[in-house]
Amino acid sequence: MGENASFWESLIYAHPMCTTWKQEAEGSIYHLASIFFVVGFMGGSGFFGLLYVFSLLGLGFLCSSVWAWLDVCAADIFSWNFALFAICFIQFVYVTYQVRSVAFDREFQEVYSALFQPLGISLTVYRKIVLCCDAEVITLEKEHCYAMQGKTPIDKLSLLVSGRIRVTVDGEFLHYIFPLQFLDSPEWDSLRPTEEGIFQVTLTADTDCRYVAWRRKKLYLLFAKHRFISRLFSILIGSDIAEKLYALNDRVHVGQGFRYDIRLPNFYHVALPETPPVQPSHHPHHLQRGSPRRKPAAVTNCGSFLTP
Repeated sequence: MGENASFWESLIYAHPMCTTWKQEAEGSIYHLASIFFVVGFMGGSGFFGLLYVFSLLGLGFLCSSVWAWLDVCAADIFSWNFALFAICFIQFVYVTYQVRSVAFDREFQEVYSALFQPLGISLTVYRKIVLCCDAEVITLEKEHCYAMQGKTPIDKLSLLVSGRIRVTVDGEFLHYIFPLQFLDSPEWDSLRPTEEGIFQVTLTADTDCRYVAWRRKKLYLLFAKHRFISRLFSILIGSDIAEKLYALNDRVHVGQGFRYDIRLPNFYHVALPETPPVQPSHHPHHLQRGSPRRKPAAVTNCGSFLTP
């Protein structure tokens, strides 16, 4: 204990304490460097946050180097500050190169700004998603089919970039698909990675369309490598299916103008006792798991009432 005490005493009291302080202030270069340090450490995250931090810290270390060279005349202080300036400069150049390399076509940039950026997805993560679809936007001409009922296999996931897709079953119109919506999210959600299936609806281009397509196997490989991207697509697909459900629900009406509510069970009866029962639709009310394409059938004799 005595040796430890003597060590700390020598460390603290070996050098004389400051009895007199320097009267004159340091030069303006020293204070400018301090200002750069204060402002630089207020930077944020992401590519542009890094550019902000490294640029201001680099200027701060450069000013400190000039101050050490002109005012202090201390080679060690100059050397350390200049080395730190060089490191910040190299980092700034590297981040700038990364920002320039993460460049996309106009359509991919619009998809990022509208769909991925609001969720806080970085450009590096988005680049992995774009590379998975080979950075290709596919054109679908008007009245051409993206998928045919009972024929087209479910082997990809597509996102509509522009145009409008008409969804029908047995020739009956169900709903439209608009830009920034997935074309086959219900089909994707209805199958496990090892399962195969075919479309139960027909998807036809109502106008000239452009869409992005990810191949099923390639996208699952991306999910296996990056769990964050897997969770991201799970959220996007779930939200897309919910939008399709509500779009389909707007078209479901049963006698006397009463409207089906998707929050209630499929079994219900109309509010007026004298209203005759509504016969079930000729289409089955169930689909594959997670697929909201077909209308639910109206079945009577349940205790839930619907409001018009």
